[in-house]
Amino acid sequence: MSVIRTLLIANRGEIARRIIRSCRELGIATVAVHSDADADAPHVREADTAVRLPGDAPADTYLRGDLLTKAALAAGADAVHPGYGFLSEDAAFAQAVRDAGLLWIGPPPAAMQAMASKTRAKRLLRDAGVPLLDSLDPDRVAADDLPVLIKAAAGGGGRGMRVVREAPALAAELTSARAEAVSAFGDGEVFVEPYVEGARHVEVQVLADTHGAVWSLGTRDCSLQRRHQKVIEEAPAPGLSDELRRLLEESAVNAARAIGYEGAGTVEFLVSSAGRAYFLEMNTRLQVEHPVTEEVYGLDLVALQLRVAEGRPLAAEPPSARGHAVEARLYAEDPGRGWQPQAGVMHRLDLPGPRVDSGIADGDVIGVHYDPLLAKVIAWAPTRAEALRRLADGLERARIHGPVTNRDLLVRALRHPEFEAGRMDTGFLERHLDALTEDNGEGVALAALAAALADASDRPATVAGRLGGWRNVPSRPQIKTYRAADGSEHEVRYRLTRDGLVAEDFPDLRLLRATPHHVVLEVDGIRRKFDVSRHDDRIYIDAPRGSHTLTPLSRFPDPTARTAPGSLLAPMPGTVVRIADVAVGDPVEAGQPLLWLEAMKMEHRVTAPTAGVLTALHAAEGRQVEVGALLAVVTADEEEPTTTHPGRSRI
Repeated sequence: MSVIRTLLIANRGEIARRIIRSCRELGIATVAVHSDADADAPHVREADTAVRLPGDAPADTYLRGDLLTKAALAAGADAVHPGYGFLSEDAAFAQAVRDAGLLWIGPPPAAMQAMASKTRAKRLLRDAGVPLLDSLDPDRVAADDLPVLIKAAAGGGGRGMRVVREAPALAAELTSARAEAVSAFGDGEVFVEPYVEGARHVEVQVLADTHGAVWSLGTRDCSLQRRHQKVIEEAPAPGLSDELRRLLEESAVNAARAIGYEGAGTVEFLVSSAGRAYFLEMNTRLQVEHPVTEEVYGLDLVALQLRVAEGRPLAAEPPSARGHAVEARLYAEDPGRGWQPQAGVMHRLDLPGPRVDSGIADGDVIGVHYDPLLAKVIAWAPTRAEALRRLADGLERARIHGPVTNRDLLVRALRHPEFEAGRMDTGFLERHLDALTEDNGEGVALAALAAALADASDRPATVAGRLGGWRNVPSRPQIKTYRAADGSEHEVRYRLTRDGLVAEDFPDLRLLRATPHHVVLEVDGIRRKFDVSRHDDRIYIDAPRGSHTLTPLSRFPDPTARTAPGSLLAPMPGTVVRIADVAVGDPVEAGQPLLWLEAMKMEHRVTAPTAGVLTALHAAEGRQVEVGALLAVVTADEEEPTTTHPGRSRI
C-alpha cells in the first residue's frame, strides 16, 4: 500500500474545493494550481500550497499536462487528482503522472484509453453483453432512419453533438459537428446513431478497487438537460422497474470488469419510453453529479478514490441506499436567450441549503474562459417529493447578486407537475422552455415599485405611509423606469397624498415601511417584503415571489447609443472560433449562421437577423470580442446598404 501525504489537484473551482474538503478530513496536504485569472480564487486560498500556471486560457494552463506534472514534483506531492473536465479522462496525462513516480487518482491509463473513443468502447462492450444502439453509416442515412444523433467520438458535455430530423441538413450538421469536435477535443471523429425520442438519461455509479471488487452504487437520473448538458440530477432514478434497474447495474459492473477498471466511474445509458436501455458512454472519472449518490449512500466518494489509489480494499458489499437526493446546477447563463453564458462580478452568492458545492465566493469575477457553473445545490430527504420541495425552496430563498443565472428555471422545473410525477426525458427543458422562462409581469412591476421607493427613501425607517424627508410635490407623480434582466422595461408612477402612497396599477396598496435597503408593501391585504441592494448600476430586489435585477434608465436616452439596423452585436464576451463561407456583398437568408462564438466551453451561433446583403464583417477567427462588439451588418433587401466596400474582399 501507498500513503498519500500531499495531493496536487489538477483542476479548479468547485471540484478543487470539494477535493480539498475530503483531504482535510483525511489529513492530506493539498496543492492547488491556478491560471492568472484564478490567482485569488477560493480553491487557491483554501489549499495549503499553490502553483501558478501562467496565462488565462485553459489551453495554456489547466490543459498543460507537462506543467501540471512539473508542479506536482516541485511542490513535493505524492499524487495527482484530476477532478472532472480538463485532463481528467486523458490517458496520456495519467501515464505521464505515473511515469513521474506519482499516484494517479483514477483508473489505469489502459482502461481510460479503452473508453476514450465512443466507437471503440461500443465494439468492446458489445462482447461484455452491454445493450447498445447500432451506429449508422453517415453516407447511407435514409429517410426511414431519421431522426439521428451525431456525436463526437472523443468527448462529451454536448460538444460535437447534433440532432438531425431532415435529410438535407445532415451534411451541414456533420461538418459543423466535426469542426466543433476538433476545437473541443482535438479529434474530429464523429459517428451517427438513431435518436431515441422521449428517452431518459440514466447512469450507474461504479467503484472498483485494485483487488477485483466492483461496487454498483445505484442509479441516477440526469434527464433534465440543455444542449445535451445536465442541469438537474437525482438518485435513485425514479420509476424504473426492478428488472430494468438490475439490468443497468449488472451492465455497468460488467463494463467495469471488461476493461479492468479501478476507482470511481460512471456508465451512462439511454432508457427509451418503452423501457429499453442502450449504452451511451463510460466516464472514467468522478462525475459532477456525484453528490446525490454520496447523500443516498452516506459515502465520501473522493475519500474512497484516495483509499483505492493507496491500495486499500473495498468492503465486500456497499452500504444500503436510503432516501432520495436531488442536485441542481446553478449556471451563469440566460435560459430565455438561448442559454447565453453570462460574465461579470458576483457581488453576493448566498445559497441556503444542507449542502452547497461551489467554486465561487462573494466578489469573484465570472470570466469567459471556463464553464459557467457557479454552484451545485443538493437536497436529501426520506422521499423524492420532500427532496424536490427542499431544493426548490432553498433555491428560491437564495440571494444571487451578479450575472443572470438559471435559478428561476431550476425552481420552476423542480415544481413542474410532470417532473414532480417523474415524467421526464431529455427533451423536457426544450419542450417546456417558454413556460419555465416566462416573465412574471406583476412580480417585476412590484419589484420596480419597491426599487423606486427604496431609492426615494432618505430616512432610516418610514412606517405607516409617513414619508417624511422625501422631497416630493404631492400633486405631481414621481416617474422612474427600469429595465429587467429579460430586456423588458417597466415604468413606475406614484404620488404622495395625505392618505399615503398612490401607485398606478396597484389600487389596493399600502406602504408600511421603506428604507434604502428594505421595503414592506401591503398589496390586496397581503404583506410583502422586499430586500433591496445596489451594486454598480444595477438594483437587486429579493422578495417572496422571486428575485429581480433591474437597471435604472435615464429619462433622456443617449442618442449616440444606437446601432444601424441589421447590426449583429456580440451577445457575450468570447472568442470567434469560426466564420461562415461568406463575404461582404453576399446575399444571406434570415437565420443563416454567419459566425460562431465560443464562451465558457459552449459554442454559440450568430445568425443573420433578416434576409438581405452582408454589408460589413468585422469579426476574425481567433479574435476576442467583448459583449456588444459589432460583428457584422446585414442590410435588409428593402433597405439601402448602410456600409459599402469596394470589390468583394474577405474579412
